[in-house]
Amino acid sequence: MINGRGYVLVAAVACAACNEGPRWTGTLTDSAGIRIVINTADGMWAPGETWTVEEELRIGAVEEDPDFQFGMISFLAVGSDGTISVLDAQAQEIKQFTANGAHVRTLGGPGQGPGELQGAIFLFVGPGDTLFAPDNQNQRINRYAPDGSVLQSIPLRLETGMPVLFQATTTGRVAEQMRPIDFTGTAAPDSMDVVLLLASDGSVEDTLFTFPSGRTFQVIGGAPEFNFYTPEMVWLLADNTDVLFGVNDEYRITVQSADGTITRIVTMPFERRLVTEQDQQALLGFLDQMWVNAGVPPALLPRLHERVSFGESFPAFNAIQTGPAGTMWVQRVQTTADLTEEELENFNAFEDSGAPEWDVFDSEGRYLGVVAMPKRFAPRLFLGDQIYGVWRDDLDVQYVVRLRIRGIAPELAARWSTDGGGVAPRATSTPS
Repeated sequence: MINGRGYVLVAAVACAACNEGPRWTGTLTDSAGIRIVINTADGMWAPGETWTVEEELRIGAVEEDPDFQFGMISFLAVGSDGTISVLDAQAQEIKQFTANGAHVRTLGGPGQGPGELQGAIFLFVGPGDTLFAPDNQNQRINRYAPDGSVLQSIPLRLETGMPVLFQATTTGRVAEQMRPIDFTGTAAPDSMDVVLLLASDGSVEDTLFTFPSGRTFQVIGGAPEFNFYTPEMVWLLADNTDVLFGVNDEYRITVQSADGTITRIVTMPFERRLVTEQDQQALLGFLDQMWVNAGVPPALLPRLHERVSFGESFPAFNAIQTGPAGTMWVQRVQTTADLTEEELENFNAFEDSGAPEWDVFDSEGRYLGVVAMPKRFAPRLFLGDQIYGVWRDDLDVQYVVRLRIRGIAPELAARWSTDGGGVAPRATSTPS
């Protein structure tokens, strides 16, 4: 986490390999006990200090063994022994692999029976390596034992709204973002999303925070409406249940402790980029393909387009994660202007909205520099110095890929491994 407790402080990350190098050019102020970190675009990493990533595992196949083929990977979960669980939202099944990539078993499958799935998107590991898969259509959270056997499910409380996001920590704490929607009518114009801390039985343990509901998805007159590239709250649950969050119309991220106290605000300059006609057409083309694949007659697509609108400019950032040594990672936004013609042909709004570049900040919130991920790689999990995600080839075939972060100074890595500093949540979507 980035609150500094138990992690390397101040300059340890900024210049871990040497005592000299670029100094931080930002400013730090204190307002009523809240540290406000104002960064410039100049990072503190000196030449040769920048962290990089290196691929160390790839799982997938174009043909051959179906156990290694994926339709649409939504989320990943990793057990304490390194077992990798992959939720295929298209097949509605979970494939499990060893840490070395050997297939172990396949769970779930479409249906309503015990352990079967219909509308599963999220996946996470809970206490005792129990696997959890929330399923909106079956209105339950499916649970699987480490050996793959089906356990008793937990009911989903859809009467209070729609689950928008699940997150979990390596310690088994679970948070759920709920958006209040009246499925028989209209969402209230002043509705508030709530982030809840859940107990292991699915009951609400605490309310972490509330905020105005975003407008990317709404229900108006009983029908869905979409307004893309409008401000949304982006948040992350840390291992100590601190929360990092920010509305992405500006580059401003707040750190809130478990008791609700705001401890730090981190800001960063960014270049606002306008949404172009090409951006809009690429997203509409992606939606059309999804709707047709779901069985919508092509003649109805123009009517669906009437329920899609766009904001004027792109968000300031796409996602927040935590990494080794208490670092905070913030993903930049990618536009269609950043893609080649070949990449535009396989444009995927889910995977291509985030740029390969991630801004990295030290445990105090000071800007270190940029780490570039591989092109067409979308991270799902940050676990210590490993990053699990989905990579797509030129044919748009999906693979599970594990990267390892390189360049962490030995003394920093030793401190991190002994005090637990910087071990990230299991995913931007893994509750327990």
